[in-house]
Amino acid sequence: MRKESFFRTPREAALALIARAPVVHLATSRPDGEPVLRAMHGVLVQGAIFFHGSPAGEKVECVGRRAVVSAEELVAEIPSWFLDERRGCPAATFYRAAQAHGRIEVVEGKVEKAHVLQAFMEKYQPEGRHAKVEPGALYDADLDGTMVLRIDPERVDGKDKLGQNRRPAELVRIVEHLWARRAPGDAAAVDAILDANPALDPPPFLASAQGVRLRCAMGAESVDEVADLLSGVPWLSGVPREAVVRAHLTSQAWIGARGPEGELAGSVRAISDGEVAVLADLVVAPAWRNLGIGKALLRLLLDHPAVRPARILRIHLSEAHALFERFGFLVASFRRRPADPLEMVLERDAR
Repeated sequence: MRKESFFRTPREAALALIARAPVVHLATSRPDGEPVLRAMHGVLVQGAIFFHGSPAGEKVECVGRRAVVSAEELVAEIPSWFLDERRGCPAATFYRAAQAHGRIEVVEGKVEKAHVLQAFMEKYQPEGRHAKVEPGALYDADLDGTMVLRIDPERVDGKDKLGQNRRPAELVRIVEHLWARRAPGDAAAVDAILDANPALDPPPFLASAQGVRLRCAMGAESVDEVADLLSGVPWLSGVPREAVVRAHLTSQAWIGARGPEGELAGSVRAISDGEVAVLADLVVAPAWRNLGIGKALLRLLLDHPAVRPARILRIHLSEAHALFERFGFLVASFRRRPADPLEMVLERDAR
């Protein structure tokens, strides 16, 4: 089953947004009624939201009071000319937003404080390179001198403004313009808009086999699935799973295909410097082969905003592949040894 937010409950999706936000907003009040609004780092641990800071100042006065935690996420800026050549009114911002309501409490125990502060380290310093935060000589002074605050969400709500009020023809135009614009995040915005409007027929550039939806921006939620799908393929023999995961997460273009139940039907990725692009790891799940999904994935990847400008496209294969030949790729080098990969290259005009 897919792990994207539209398969979560609204509460789960809203909390997930708060959890991944680099900065959240805490709104509360002091005992004298004066409002308080602060931008803070926050983490979500076992369904509760946590903050930390000095055990002095305004935050101390807010302990025990009602509070709201909010976060927002820009999806795409939609300029007016996407829809109207003259009028500015169609301009819009597509975004996600979430709020969690509860009461501020102080975390007292060293063990729980250490667990929360370790969660902060994992979120904001994911590379590690520090001793685990836990009670003991190394961290006791820090644990004693740090205040950790907790909010157990009593009510959670969220809003996704992703064109749900637009006419289908307008949404298709917006999606097509986003795909053509090549701004950072536009490929992911295409997926977000189509996810929020499931009844919308995909635009022509996303045409695929019946029941399959192409995904323009695969991400961390899909790495385990694609690593499983690529397990055992000959061209990755001897490559550690962690390297496969890392390669997908760091590729400028990674697209996929999903079936009606959310299952991963296929995937392909590319790295590109704008002049040369290297394609890799085209794979289609056994149940979805011979339906044109590989062709649809390759067509979409060659037109991906990160790959589109590239004049030279390369791929290394175990043998010449008729699918790539149909797109104009030619064998560029021959093996010196049977185990060597075969390179196919496509040269095209700058786009």
